[in-house]
Amino acid sequence: MTETANLQGSTTVTGAPAPSDRNSLTLGDTGPILLHDHHFLDQMAHFNRERVPERNVHAKGGGAFGTFETTEDVSAYTKAALFQPGVKTEMLARFSTVAGEQGSPDTWRDPRGFSLKFYTTEGNYDLVGNNTPVFFVRDTMKFPHFIRSQKRRGGTGLRDNDMQWDFWTQTPESAHQVTYLMGDRGVPRSWRHMNGYGSHTFMWVNEAGEKSWIKYHFISDQGVKGLTQASADQIAGEDSDFHRRDLSDAIDRGDFPTWQLHVQVMPYEDAKTYRVNPFDLTKTWSHKDYPLIKVGTMTLDRNPENYFAEIEQAAFEPSAVVPGIGFSPDKMLLGRVFAYADTHRYRIGPNYHQLPVNRAKHTEGQNTYTFDGPMAYDHSGDQPVYAPNTYGRGYSDLTGGVEDGWEADGEMVREAYSLRPEDDDFSQPGALVREVWNDEQRERFVQNVSGHILGGVSDRLLPLVFEYWKNVDPETGKKIEETVTAGKADPPAPHPTEPEGVI
Repeated sequence: MTETANLQGSTTVTGAPAPSDRNSLTLGDTGPILLHDHHFLDQMAHFNRERVPERNVHAKGGGAFGTFETTEDVSAYTKAALFQPGVKTEMLARFSTVAGEQGSPDTWRDPRGFSLKFYTTEGNYDLVGNNTPVFFVRDTMKFPHFIRSQKRRGGTGLRDNDMQWDFWTQTPESAHQVTYLMGDRGVPRSWRHMNGYGSHTFMWVNEAGEKSWIKYHFISDQGVKGLTQASADQIAGEDSDFHRRDLSDAIDRGDFPTWQLHVQVMPYEDAKTYRVNPFDLTKTWSHKDYPLIKVGTMTLDRNPENYFAEIEQAAFEPSAVVPGIGFSPDKMLLGRVFAYADTHRYRIGPNYHQLPVNRAKHTEGQNTYTFDGPMAYDHSGDQPVYAPNTYGRGYSDLTGGVEDGWEADGEMVREAYSLRPEDDDFSQPGALVREVWNDEQRERFVQNVSGHILGGVSDRLLPLVFEYWKNVDPETGKKIEETVTAGKADPPAPHPTEPEGVI
């Protein structure tokens, strides 16, 4: 903490000198507290309300401020101001686990959120991604069900491996992400030692109106390092804030972490015939087909001054885009465009954009017709609150085609994506296991999966779990089955009902 002089004491919430922060007003030293001790009442009433609802997903995390500098020329693909050569943009990054609550350990095996807010000259641009290039499901309708399967059982209130595997085995599209999760990248050494991905497919539009599909890759300059399960378990018991502390300490000592942003660029027309659905969040694009193109450098060099105000109240939303950047037909992305902004309206309030950490820094010409609501600070005076109007307040009225749109036709249906030649659920995770990992990585993967299964998966689910992994890779699936079977014959010690060392 920073030492500050306190010669004049504190104030009430309305700015007057506070009578006392140590003693309430009572009738005599042993008498009752009096109702007109307004400073005491303000303190207690605010104390009762000083927490906002935690995020339902990505509740546990931390972050830091920094800059993004575009070092290369990608203007052939996008007209977005922040991605023009030489432009430096202030930004905020927040990292998190997905399933854990506020007090959960940083080193649980879980994907990590990798959320970025760029305070650009054209408004805020948010890139809300993960440390993996894929995800568990490809349709937003499944998202609440997936998250509930990773949370806690309704009966016991305990996290439960059985319901996780029940969902995964019934949702084979999860195989690519679960393979990542159970591999060496499942528990990062630190937030500094992991890559970040936009994961979704996005659209870039250049000055000429030409459109491209892109994927974001933030490559860690610190290298990609992970923790073994044993180390992660040990750290979880010793320091549940291990990753949050690591980032804060690194920045404090001047060891500023950096990432190099690269993008894969797919010509607009290629998406119609590419061998996998390029908008499927469970798939990656081949780097041979679409190699990485460097864009610039992200540097984090300033810790928040106040965690609650600048990190807990930070609101990231895929709907925050700027000219030159658009969405794609990715069903998960389009669902998140609504859901993320709406969760902030619930969690922080409808005027969350007005909080300092969420405010656009370049507000010249800002003219929004959203107004009033709880905690409204900005206002439009006596200007018309409706459009159109004849009093000179401008309004937007774009008609016709949009530059960041795409073609679509057909009847309204509830169907999965149409399959393309290589659109099965197991080829890409199988290639990851067989072609990317070495023997040591495969062995650690088998142990990670087997340990998770032995941690509470019911016997009736085991055939489905073994089939799931044999579909990914027959040899690896067989080893998992053998390891679990042997573990069942020699089960680990149960959770202690009587802890040792009681005094």
